[in-house]
Amino acid sequence: MNRRNGSPGRRAAGPPATGRAGSSAHRRAGASVARRAGRRTLIAGALLFALVAGAACSDDPTPAPRPAPSATGPSAGASGTPPPAGAPVRNPFGAHWDFSRHDQFVPYLEKLTGSTTYHELSWCDIEKTQGSPDFAAVDQIAERSRKLGITLHLKIRTGVCWATGGTAKFTRGQANKTESAMPTDLASYQSFVRTLVQRYAPYGVGEYAIENEVNAQQYWAGSPEDYRRLVTAAAEAIRSADPKAKVVDSGMSSVAYGMGVADRLLRAGQPDQAVAAYQAYFQRRIGTRGRLIPAVNDPTALRAALDNAPNSRNLAYLAVTEKLLDDRVVDVRQLHFYEHFSGVPALLDYLRAQTPAGVPVQAWEVGQFWKDGDDDAAARGDEMVKVVSLLVAGGIHEVLWLPLAYNPNNRAGAEVRYGLLDPDGTQRQAGAMMAALAAAARDATVEPVDGKGLTGVAFRRGAESTLVVWSTSPGTVSLPATAGLTGGPVGAEPTARTGALPIGPSPVLVRASGDPAAVLAPIR
Repeated sequence: MNRRNGSPGRRAAGPPATGRAGSSAHRRAGASVARRAGRRTLIAGALLFALVAGAACSDDPTPAPRPAPSATGPSAGASGTPPPAGAPVRNPFGAHWDFSRHDQFVPYLEKLTGSTTYHELSWCDIEKTQGSPDFAAVDQIAERSRKLGITLHLKIRTGVCWATGGTAKFTRGQANKTESAMPTDLASYQSFVRTLVQRYAPYGVGEYAIENEVNAQQYWAGSPEDYRRLVTAAAEAIRSADPKAKVVDSGMSSVAYGMGVADRLLRAGQPDQAVAAYQAYFQRRIGTRGRLIPAVNDPTALRAALDNAPNSRNLAYLAVTEKLLDDRVVDVRQLHFYEHFSGVPALLDYLRAQTPAGVPVQAWEVGQFWKDGDDDAAARGDEMVKVVSLLVAGGIHEVLWLPLAYNPNNRAGAEVRYGLLDPDGTQRQAGAMMAALAAAARDATVEPVDGKGLTGVAFRRGAESTLVVWSTSPGTVSLPATAGLTGGPVGAEPTARTGALPIGPSPVLVRASGDPAAVLAPIR
Protein backbone atom coordinates (compact mmCIF):
# COMPACT_ATOMS: atom_id res chain seq x y z
CA MET A 1 0.00 0.00 0.00
CA ASN A 2 1.44 3.36 -0.96
CA ARG A 3 1.70 6.34 1.31
CA ARG A 4 0.59 9.55 -0.37
CA ASN A 5 2.81 12.60 -0.66
CA GLY A 6 1.94 15.13 2.00
CA SER A 7 0.12 12.66 4.22
CA PRO A 8 0.04 13.70 7.86
CA GLY A 9 2.59 12.32 10.25
CA ARG A 10 1.64 9.61 12.66
CA ARG A 11 0.73 10.12 16.26
CA ALA A 12 3.24 7.45 17.11
CA ALA A 13 3.06 8.03 20.82
CA GLY A 14 3.62 10.94 23.14
CA PRO A 15 2.35 14.51 22.88
CA PRO A 16 1.20 16.12 19.63
CA ALA A 17 1.61 19.79 18.85
CA THR A 18 -1.35 20.62 21.06
CA GLY A 19 0.66 19.61 24.12
CA ARG A 20 -0.92 16.32 25.11
CA ALA A 21 1.13 14.47 27.69
CA GLY A 22 3.04 11.25 27.03
CA SER A 23 6.02 9.29 28.29
CA SER A 24 9.54 10.21 27.16
CA ALA A 25 9.88 6.75 25.59
CA HIS A 26 6.76 7.34 23.53
CA ARG A 27 7.99 10.80 22.52
CA ARG A 28 11.25 9.30 21.29
CA ALA A 29 9.31 6.65 19.31
CA GLY A 30 7.13 9.34 17.76
CA ALA A 31 10.12 11.49 16.83
CA SER A 32 11.82 8.52 15.22
CA VAL A 33 8.77 7.73 13.11
CA ALA A 34 8.37 11.37 12.10
CA ARG A 35 12.03 11.60 11.00
CA ARG A 36 11.64 8.47 8.90
CA ALA A 37 8.42 9.75 7.36
CA GLY A 38 10.03 13.08 6.55
CA ARG A 39 12.94 11.42 4.79
CA ARG A 40 10.78 9.14 2.70
CA THR A 41 9.31 10.27 -0.61
CA LEU A 42 5.72 9.19 -0.44
CA ILE A 43 3.99 7.87 -3.53
CA ALA A 44 0.49 8.96 -4.48
CA GLY A 45 -1.98 6.48 -5.85
CA ALA A 46 -4.48 3.75 -5.15
CA LEU A 47 -4.01 0.92 -2.72
CA LEU A 48 -1.52 -1.58 -4.09
CA PHE A 49 -1.62 -4.84 -2.20
CA ALA A 50 0.32 -7.96 -3.14
CA LEU A 51 -1.72 -11.11 -3.56
CA VAL A 52 -0.14 -13.34 -0.95
CA ALA A 53 -1.55 -16.27 0.90
CA GLY A 54 -2.02 -14.47 4.05
CA ALA A 55 -5.36 -15.14 13.50
CA ALA A 56 -7.48 -14.04 16.42
CA CYS A 57 -10.82 -13.70 17.94
CA SER A 58 -10.30 -13.75 21.67
CA ASP A 59 -13.65 -15.45 22.22
CA ASP A 60 -12.85 -18.69 20.39
CA PRO A 61 -14.77 -21.44 22.13
CA THR A 62 -13.58 -24.90 23.04
CA PRO A 63 -10.56 -26.02 20.99
CA ALA A 64 -10.72 -28.92 18.55
CA PRO A 65 -10.65 -32.44 19.96
CA ARG A 66 -7.05 -33.57 20.42
CA PRO A 67 -6.11 -36.71 18.50
CA ALA A 68 -3.14 -38.84 19.46
CA PRO A 69 0.07 -36.77 19.47
CA SER A 70 1.89 -36.72 16.16
CA ALA A 71 5.65 -36.42 16.06
CA THR A 72 6.30 -35.91 12.39
CA GLY A 73 3.66 -33.56 10.94
CA PRO A 74 1.58 -34.54 7.86
CA SER A 75 1.10 -38.24 7.43
CA ALA A 76 2.31 -39.92 4.27
CA GLY A 77 -1.27 -40.64 3.31
CA ALA A 78 -2.61 -37.14 3.95
CA SER A 79 -5.04 -36.06 1.25
CA GLY A 80 -4.44 -33.12 -1.01
CA THR A 81 -1.23 -31.43 -2.18
CA PRO A 82 -0.09 -28.48 -0.09
CA PRO A 83 0.01 -25.23 -2.07
CA PRO A 84 3.37 -23.45 -2.10
CA ALA A 85 3.87 -20.96 0.72
CA GLY A 86 2.97 -17.49 -0.47
CA ALA A 87 0.76 -18.75 -3.30
CA PRO A 88 -1.80 -16.23 -4.61
CA VAL A 89 -5.17 -16.31 -2.95
CA ARG A 90 -7.81 -17.63 -5.34
CA ASN A 91 -10.77 -16.31 -3.37
CA PRO A 92 -10.58 -13.15 -1.23
CA PHE A 93 -13.70 -14.01 0.82
CA GLY A 94 -13.06 -16.37 3.70
CA ALA A 95 -14.03 -16.88 7.33
CA HIS A 96 -12.72 -17.84 10.72
CA TRP A 97 -14.49 -20.69 12.47
CA ASP A 98 -14.51 -22.81 15.60
CA PHE A 99 -12.55 -25.89 14.56
CA SER A 100 -14.26 -28.01 17.22
CA ARG A 101 -17.47 -27.70 15.16
CA HIS A 102 -15.70 -28.60 11.92
CA ASP A 103 -18.13 -31.32 10.82
CA GLN A 104 -21.14 -29.01 11.12
CA PHE A 105 -19.47 -26.36 8.99
CA VAL A 106 -17.93 -28.45 6.19
CA PRO A 107 -20.90 -28.16 3.77
CA TYR A 108 -20.63 -24.38 3.91
CA LEU A 109 -16.84 -24.18 4.02
CA GLU A 110 -16.67 -26.06 0.74
CA LYS A 111 -18.22 -22.94 -0.81
CA LEU A 112 -15.21 -20.92 0.36
CA THR A 113 -12.56 -23.07 -1.34
CA GLY A 114 -9.55 -21.04 -2.42
CA SER A 115 -9.78 -18.62 0.52
CA THR A 116 -7.69 -18.36 3.68
CA THR A 117 -8.31 -18.76 7.39
CA TYR A 118 -6.19 -18.71 10.52
CA HIS A 119 -5.70 -20.55 13.79
CA GLU A 120 -4.42 -19.02 17.00
CA LEU A 121 -2.12 -21.13 19.16
CA SER A 122 0.03 -20.47 22.21
CA TRP A 123 3.42 -21.82 23.20
CA CYS A 124 2.16 -22.37 26.74
CA ASP A 125 -0.76 -24.48 25.52
CA ILE A 126 1.29 -26.61 23.14
CA GLU A 127 4.19 -27.12 25.54
CA LYS A 128 2.45 -27.32 28.89
CA THR A 129 5.42 -29.21 30.28
CA GLN A 130 8.82 -27.94 29.26
CA GLY A 131 10.37 -30.22 26.64
CA SER A 132 7.11 -32.08 25.85
CA PRO A 133 5.26 -30.21 23.09
CA ASP A 134 2.00 -31.64 21.74
CA PHE A 135 1.09 -30.45 18.24
CA ALA A 136 -1.74 -32.94 17.69
CA ALA A 137 -4.62 -30.43 17.74
CA VAL A 138 -2.85 -28.04 15.36
CA ASP A 139 -1.94 -30.94 13.06
CA GLN A 140 -5.63 -31.81 12.82
CA ILE A 141 -6.59 -28.21 12.04
CA ALA A 142 -3.89 -27.91 9.38
CA GLU A 143 -4.96 -31.16 7.72
CA ARG A 144 -8.65 -30.25 7.76
CA SER A 145 -7.98 -26.81 6.26
CA ARG A 146 -5.83 -28.31 3.52
CA LYS A 147 -8.50 -30.88 2.68
CA LEU A 148 -11.02 -28.05 2.27
CA GLY A 149 -8.70 -26.20 -0.11
CA ILE A 150 -8.44 -23.32 2.35
CA THR A 151 -4.97 -21.91 3.09
CA LEU A 152 -4.16 -21.79 6.80
CA HIS A 153 -2.28 -18.96 8.52
CA LEU A 154 -1.03 -19.35 12.09
CA LYS A 155 -1.05 -16.79 14.87
CA ILE A 156 1.67 -17.52 17.44
CA ARG A 157 1.15 -16.35 21.03
CA THR A 158 3.21 -17.08 24.11
CA GLY A 159 0.56 -17.16 26.85
CA VAL A 160 1.67 -17.15 30.48
CA CYS A 161 3.43 -20.22 31.95
CA TRP A 162 6.87 -21.64 32.73
CA ALA A 163 8.15 -20.12 29.48
CA THR A 164 7.34 -16.57 30.60
CA GLY A 165 7.16 -16.69 34.36
CA GLY A 166 4.56 -14.77 36.30
CA THR A 167 0.86 -15.36 36.82
CA ALA A 168 -1.92 -14.59 34.35
CA LYS A 169 -4.19 -11.66 35.22
CA PHE A 170 -6.77 -12.25 32.50
CA THR A 171 -8.50 -15.54 31.66
CA ARG A 172 -11.05 -15.64 28.86
CA GLY A 173 -13.51 -18.04 27.30
CA GLN A 174 -14.08 -21.75 27.57
CA ALA A 175 -10.51 -22.38 26.40
CA ASN A 176 -9.16 -20.36 29.37
CA LYS A 177 -6.97 -18.17 27.19
CA THR A 178 -4.71 -15.69 28.96
CA GLU A 179 -2.71 -12.67 28.01
CA SER A 180 0.79 -13.23 26.61
CA ALA A 181 4.00 -12.24 28.38
CA MET A 182 7.59 -11.83 27.27
CA PRO A 183 9.53 -15.13 27.23
CA THR A 184 12.25 -15.42 29.84
CA ASP A 185 14.57 -16.96 27.22
CA LEU A 186 14.30 -15.62 23.67
CA ALA A 187 16.55 -18.38 22.32
CA SER A 188 14.10 -21.02 23.57
CA TYR A 189 11.22 -19.03 22.06
CA GLN A 190 12.99 -18.89 18.71
CA SER A 191 13.59 -22.64 18.85
CA PHE A 192 9.84 -23.21 19.38
CA VAL A 193 8.99 -20.89 16.48
CA ARG A 194 11.44 -22.60 14.13
CA THR A 195 10.03 -26.00 15.03
CA LEU A 196 6.51 -24.73 14.39
CA VAL A 197 7.35 -23.26 10.97
CA GLN A 198 9.27 -26.34 9.84
CA ARG A 199 6.36 -28.52 10.91
CA TYR A 200 3.60 -26.60 9.11
CA ALA A 201 5.32 -25.46 5.91
CA PRO A 202 4.50 -28.89 4.37
CA TYR A 203 0.81 -28.22 5.10
CA GLY A 204 1.01 -25.05 2.98
CA VAL A 205 1.22 -22.61 5.89
CA GLY A 206 3.18 -19.58 4.70
CA GLU A 207 2.17 -16.73 7.03
CA TYR A 208 2.72 -16.35 10.77
CA ALA A 209 1.30 -13.53 12.88
CA ILE A 210 3.05 -12.70 16.14
CA GLU A 211 0.60 -12.28 19.03
CA ASN A 212 -2.92 -10.81 18.89
CA GLU A 213 -4.12 -7.23 19.46
CA VAL A 214 -1.18 -6.29 21.66
CA ASN A 215 -2.77 -2.87 22.18
CA ALA A 216 -5.10 -4.56 24.71
CA GLN A 217 -3.82 -5.48 28.18
CA GLN A 218 -5.88 -8.67 28.22
CA TYR A 219 -3.77 -9.90 25.29
CA TRP A 220 -0.30 -8.53 25.98
CA ALA A 221 1.37 -7.97 29.36
CA GLY A 222 4.58 -6.45 28.06
CA SER A 223 5.59 -3.02 26.81
CA PRO A 224 5.75 -1.72 23.22
CA GLU A 225 9.50 -2.24 23.31
CA ASP A 226 9.01 -5.82 24.52
CA TYR A 227 6.67 -6.43 21.60
CA ARG A 228 9.21 -5.03 19.15
CA ARG A 229 11.88 -7.35 20.56
CA LEU A 230 9.55 -10.35 20.41
CA VAL A 231 8.54 -9.75 16.78
CA THR A 232 12.16 -9.19 15.75
CA ALA A 233 13.18 -12.48 17.35
CA ALA A 234 10.20 -14.34 15.87
CA ALA A 235 10.83 -12.92 12.39
CA GLU A 236 14.44 -14.10 12.48
CA ALA A 237 13.34 -17.60 13.47
CA ILE A 238 10.53 -17.77 10.88
CA ARG A 239 12.77 -16.71 8.01
CA SER A 240 15.55 -19.08 9.03
CA ALA A 241 13.08 -21.98 9.06
CA ASP A 242 11.32 -21.01 5.80
CA PRO A 243 12.78 -18.16 3.69
CA LYS A 244 9.51 -17.96 1.72
CA ALA A 245 7.34 -17.44 4.80
CA LYS A 246 5.74 -14.08 5.63
CA VAL A 247 5.74 -12.39 9.03
CA VAL A 248 2.47 -10.69 10.04
CA ASP A 249 1.88 -8.17 12.82
CA SER A 250 -0.47 -8.91 15.73
CA GLY A 251 -3.45 -7.10 14.21
CA MET A 252 -4.46 -3.97 16.10
CA SER A 253 -8.02 -4.02 17.38
CA SER A 254 -10.83 -2.43 15.39
CA VAL A 255 -11.10 0.24 18.09
CA ALA A 256 -7.38 1.05 17.87
CA TYR A 257 -7.66 1.58 14.12
CA GLY A 258 -10.61 3.95 14.64
CA MET A 259 -8.58 6.01 17.09
CA GLY A 260 -5.71 6.07 14.61
CA VAL A 261 -8.01 7.33 11.85
CA ALA A 262 -9.29 10.20 14.02
CA ASP A 263 -5.88 11.11 15.40
CA ARG A 264 -4.30 11.27 11.96
CA LEU A 265 -6.93 13.72 10.73
CA LEU A 266 -6.48 15.90 13.82
CA ARG A 267 -2.77 16.04 13.21
CA ALA A 268 -3.37 16.92 9.57
CA GLY A 269 -5.20 20.05 10.67
CA GLN A 270 -8.62 18.64 9.73
CA PRO A 271 -10.49 18.72 13.06
CA ASP A 272 -13.99 18.70 11.60
CA GLN A 273 -13.19 15.75 9.36
CA ALA A 274 -11.63 13.98 12.36
CA VAL A 275 -14.81 14.37 14.41
CA ALA A 276 -16.97 13.21 11.49
CA ALA A 277 -14.74 10.15 10.90
CA TYR A 278 -14.87 9.25 14.61
CA GLN A 279 -18.65 9.53 14.70
CA ALA A 280 -19.08 7.41 11.56
CA TYR A 281 -16.58 4.79 12.65
CA PHE A 282 -17.85 4.35 16.20
CA GLN A 283 -21.56 4.98 15.69
CA ARG A 284 -22.45 1.61 17.26
CA ARG A 285 -19.77 1.70 19.95
CA ILE A 286 -20.47 5.00 21.70
CA GLY A 287 -20.87 4.28 25.39
CA THR A 288 -20.37 0.52 25.08
CA ARG A 289 -16.98 0.72 26.79
CA GLY A 290 -17.46 3.64 29.14
CA ARG A 291 -14.86 6.37 28.78
CA LEU A 292 -12.90 4.39 26.19
CA ILE A 293 -15.34 5.32 23.38
CA PRO A 294 -17.23 8.41 24.59
CA ALA A 295 -19.61 10.58 22.59
CA VAL A 296 -17.62 13.22 20.70
CA ASN A 297 -19.14 16.35 19.14
CA ASP A 298 -16.15 18.68 18.75
CA PRO A 299 -12.36 18.55 18.40
CA THR A 300 -11.78 19.30 22.08
CA ALA A 301 -13.83 16.29 23.14
CA LEU A 302 -12.04 14.15 20.55
CA ARG A 303 -8.63 15.16 21.87
CA ALA A 304 -9.77 14.28 25.39
CA ALA A 305 -10.95 10.86 24.19
CA LEU A 306 -7.62 10.17 22.48
CA ASP A 307 -5.76 11.18 25.64
CA ASN A 308 -7.26 8.61 27.99
CA ALA A 309 -4.92 5.80 28.99
CA PRO A 310 -6.38 2.96 26.84
CA ASN A 311 -6.44 5.10 23.71
CA SER A 312 -2.93 6.43 24.33
CA ARG A 313 -1.90 2.78 24.48
CA ASN A 314 -3.79 2.08 21.24
CA LEU A 315 -1.89 4.83 19.44
CA ALA A 316 1.45 3.79 20.92
CA TYR A 317 1.05 0.23 19.66
CA LEU A 318 -0.08 1.41 16.25
CA ALA A 319 3.18 3.35 16.09
CA VAL A 320 5.29 0.34 17.07
CA THR A 321 3.51 -1.79 14.48
CA GLU A 322 4.13 0.79 11.78
CA LYS A 323 7.82 1.02 12.72
CA LEU A 324 8.10 -2.75 12.31
CA LEU A 325 6.47 -2.37 8.88
CA ASP A 326 8.79 0.51 7.96
CA ASP A 327 11.83 -1.52 8.92
CA ARG A 328 10.50 -4.56 7.02
CA VAL A 329 10.72 -6.71 10.12
CA VAL A 330 7.06 -7.45 9.36
CA ASP A 331 5.96 -8.35 5.81
CA VAL A 332 2.16 -8.10 6.07
CA ARG A 333 -0.16 -5.67 7.87
CA GLN A 334 -3.14 -7.31 9.60
CA LEU A 335 -6.44 -5.44 9.79
CA HIS A 336 -9.32 -6.02 12.23
CA PHE A 337 -12.62 -4.22 11.51
CA TYR A 338 -16.01 -4.69 13.20
CA GLU A 339 -17.71 -1.36 12.51
CA HIS A 340 -20.40 0.13 10.24
CA PHE A 341 -19.59 0.20 6.53
CA SER A 342 -19.57 4.01 6.53
CA GLY A 343 -16.28 3.85 8.43
CA VAL A 344 -14.47 2.01 5.63
CA PRO A 345 -13.49 4.96 3.39
CA ALA A 346 -11.65 6.84 6.16
CA LEU A 347 -10.00 3.59 7.26
CA LEU A 348 -8.73 2.93 3.73
CA ASP A 349 -7.36 6.49 3.58
CA TYR A 350 -5.50 5.84 6.83
CA LEU A 351 -4.02 2.61 5.50
CA ARG A 352 -2.93 4.31 2.27
CA ALA A 353 -1.06 6.95 4.23
CA GLN A 354 0.41 4.78 6.98
CA THR A 355 1.56 1.62 5.21
CA PRO A 356 4.83 1.40 3.27
CA ALA A 357 4.63 0.92 -0.47
CA GLY A 358 4.41 -2.71 -1.52
CA VAL A 359 3.30 -4.02 1.89
CA PRO A 360 0.06 -6.02 1.63
CA VAL A 361 -2.78 -5.45 4.07
CA GLN A 362 -4.96 -8.44 4.94
CA ALA A 363 -8.19 -8.30 6.95
CA TRP A 364 -7.96 -11.36 9.18
CA GLU A 365 -10.93 -10.25 11.26
CA VAL A 366 -13.97 -8.55 9.77
CA GLY A 367 -17.42 -8.65 11.30
CA GLN A 368 -20.30 -6.78 12.91
CA PHE A 369 -19.84 -5.79 16.52
CA TRP A 370 -23.33 -4.64 17.43
CA LYS A 371 -24.41 -4.99 21.02
CA ASP A 372 -28.19 -5.51 21.15
CA GLY A 373 -28.32 -5.28 17.34
CA ASP A 374 -31.51 -5.93 15.42
CA ASP A 375 -32.46 -9.32 14.00
CA ASP A 376 -33.28 -8.14 10.48
CA ALA A 377 -31.52 -10.83 8.44
CA ALA A 378 -31.77 -8.86 5.18
CA ALA A 379 -30.27 -5.70 6.71
CA ARG A 380 -27.51 -7.69 8.38
CA GLY A 381 -26.66 -9.39 5.10
CA ASP A 382 -26.72 -6.14 3.13
CA GLU A 383 -24.28 -4.53 5.54
CA MET A 384 -21.96 -7.53 5.46
CA VAL A 385 -21.85 -7.33 1.65
CA LYS A 386 -21.10 -3.61 1.73
CA VAL A 387 -18.26 -3.92 4.24
CA VAL A 388 -16.44 -6.80 2.55
CA SER A 389 -17.04 -5.42 -0.95
CA LEU A 390 -15.61 -2.01 -0.06
CA LEU A 391 -12.56 -3.61 1.54
CA VAL A 392 -11.85 -5.84 -1.46
CA ALA A 393 -12.53 -2.97 -3.88
CA GLY A 394 -10.04 -0.93 -1.84
CA GLY A 395 -7.27 -3.44 -2.49
CA ILE A 396 -7.51 -5.80 0.47
CA HIS A 397 -7.35 -9.26 -1.06
CA GLU A 398 -7.98 -11.36 2.04
CA VAL A 399 -11.15 -10.59 4.00
CA LEU A 400 -12.06 -13.15 6.67
CA TRP A 401 -15.47 -12.89 8.33
CA LEU A 402 -15.53 -13.61 12.03
CA PRO A 403 -17.30 -15.58 13.31
CA LEU A 404 -18.53 -18.03 10.73
CA ALA A 405 -21.17 -19.07 13.29
CA TYR A 406 -21.43 -17.58 16.73
CA ASN A 407 -21.03 -19.70 19.83
CA PRO A 408 -24.26 -19.59 21.90
CA ASN A 409 -22.23 -20.37 25.03
CA ASN A 410 -19.90 -17.40 24.68
CA ARG A 411 -19.14 -15.19 27.67
CA ALA A 412 -21.34 -12.35 26.39
CA GLY A 413 -24.39 -14.61 26.41
CA ALA A 414 -25.63 -13.03 23.18
CA GLU A 415 -24.69 -12.71 19.52
CA VAL A 416 -22.62 -9.54 19.75
CA ARG A 417 -20.68 -10.52 16.61
CA TYR A 418 -22.94 -11.65 13.79
CA GLY A 419 -22.40 -15.07 12.20
CA LEU A 420 -22.97 -16.16 8.62
CA LEU A 421 -24.42 -19.42 9.93
CA ASP A 422 -26.66 -20.47 12.79
CA PRO A 423 -24.79 -22.22 15.63
CA ASP A 424 -25.69 -25.63 14.17
CA GLY A 425 -24.23 -24.73 10.77
CA THR A 426 -27.49 -23.81 9.01
CA GLN A 427 -26.84 -21.16 6.38
CA ARG A 428 -28.31 -17.73 7.03
CA GLN A 429 -29.14 -15.11 4.42
CA ALA A 430 -25.79 -13.46 5.10
CA GLY A 431 -24.10 -16.82 4.53
CA ALA A 432 -25.77 -17.23 1.14
CA MET A 433 -24.62 -13.72 0.22
CA MET A 434 -21.02 -14.41 1.21
CA ALA A 435 -21.05 -17.66 -0.78
CA ALA A 436 -22.27 -15.72 -3.82
CA LEU A 437 -19.42 -13.24 -3.42
CA ALA A 438 -16.91 -16.08 -3.19
CA ALA A 439 -18.29 -17.70 -6.35
CA ALA A 440 -18.06 -14.40 -8.22
CA ALA A 441 -14.55 -13.58 -7.04
CA ARG A 442 -12.82 -16.95 -7.33
CA ASP A 443 -9.94 -16.72 -9.85
CA ALA A 444 -11.18 -13.29 -10.99
CA THR A 445 -9.51 -9.90 -11.17
CA VAL A 446 -10.93 -7.18 -8.94
CA GLU A 447 -11.65 -3.51 -9.52
CA PRO A 448 -13.69 -0.87 -7.70
CA VAL A 449 -16.97 0.52 -9.01
CA ASP A 450 -17.60 4.19 -8.33
CA GLY A 451 -19.76 6.07 -10.80
CA LYS A 452 -23.18 6.30 -12.41
CA GLY A 453 -24.60 6.83 -8.92
CA LEU A 454 -23.33 3.41 -7.80
CA THR A 455 -20.54 2.04 -5.66
CA GLY A 456 -19.26 -1.47 -5.07
CA VAL A 457 -16.86 -3.97 -6.60
CA ALA A 458 -16.47 -5.77 -9.92
CA PHE A 459 -14.96 -9.17 -10.67
CA ARG A 460 -13.74 -10.05 -14.15
CA ARG A 461 -13.20 -13.58 -15.37
CA GLY A 462 -12.46 -13.87 -19.06
CA ALA A 463 -14.97 -11.87 -21.09
CA GLU A 464 -17.55 -11.78 -18.28
CA SER A 465 -17.93 -9.29 -15.44
CA THR A 466 -19.83 -9.74 -12.20
CA LEU A 467 -20.64 -6.54 -10.35
CA VAL A 468 -21.86 -6.17 -6.77
CA VAL A 469 -23.23 -2.64 -6.55
CA TRP A 470 -25.66 -0.42 -4.70
CA SER A 471 -26.93 3.15 -4.99
CA THR A 472 -24.94 5.90 -3.29
CA SER A 473 -28.19 7.71 -2.47
CA PRO A 474 -31.57 6.60 -1.08
CA GLY A 475 -32.91 6.68 -4.63
CA THR A 476 -32.82 3.99 -7.32
CA VAL A 477 -30.58 3.75 -10.37
CA SER A 478 -32.04 1.93 -13.39
CA LEU A 479 -29.76 -0.31 -15.44
CA PRO A 480 -31.40 -0.91 -18.84
CA ALA A 481 -31.72 -4.52 -19.95
CA THR A 482 -29.17 -5.58 -22.55
CA ALA A 483 -28.44 -8.87 -24.29
CA GLY A 484 -27.09 -11.44 -21.88
CA LEU A 485 -27.44 -9.26 -18.77
CA THR A 486 -28.64 -11.02 -15.64
CA GLY A 487 -29.10 -9.65 -12.16
CA GLY A 488 -30.85 -9.77 -8.84
CA PRO A 489 -30.29 -9.77 -5.08
CA VAL A 490 -26.90 -10.96 -3.84
CA GLY A 491 -27.24 -14.57 -2.75
CA ALA A 492 -29.90 -15.49 -5.31
CA GLU A 493 -29.19 -16.82 -8.80
CA PRO A 494 -29.19 -13.80 -11.17
CA THR A 495 -32.01 -13.94 -13.71
CA ALA A 496 -32.36 -12.60 -17.25
CA ARG A 497 -33.90 -9.15 -17.45
CA THR A 498 -36.87 -8.23 -19.60
CA GLY A 499 -36.88 -4.68 -18.29
CA ALA A 500 -34.55 -2.32 -16.48
CA LEU A 501 -32.86 -3.59 -13.32
CA PRO A 502 -33.49 -1.25 -10.37
CA ILE A 503 -30.47 -0.76 -8.10
CA GLY A 504 -31.22 0.81 -4.74
CA PRO A 505 -29.47 0.94 -1.35
CA SER A 506 -29.45 -2.87 -1.08
CA PRO A 507 -26.59 -4.55 -2.97
CA VAL A 508 -27.45 -6.14 -6.32
CA LEU A 509 -25.40 -8.69 -8.27
CA VAL A 510 -25.15 -8.01 -12.03
CA ARG A 511 -23.53 -10.31 -14.57
CA ALA A 512 -22.86 -9.54 -18.24
CA SER A 513 -20.27 -9.73 -20.98
CA GLY A 514 -17.78 -6.90 -21.27
CA ASP A 515 -15.78 -4.88 -18.79
CA PRO A 516 -17.54 -3.21 -15.84
CA ALA A 517 -17.62 0.20 -17.50
CA ALA A 518 -19.32 -1.29 -20.56
CA VAL A 519 -21.87 -3.11 -18.38
CA LEU A 520 -22.88 0.17 -16.70
CA ALA A 521 -22.61 2.34 -19.82
CA PRO A 522 -26.37 2.18 -20.65
CA ILE A 523 -27.21 4.01 -17.39
CA ARG A 524 -28.16 7.62 -18.15
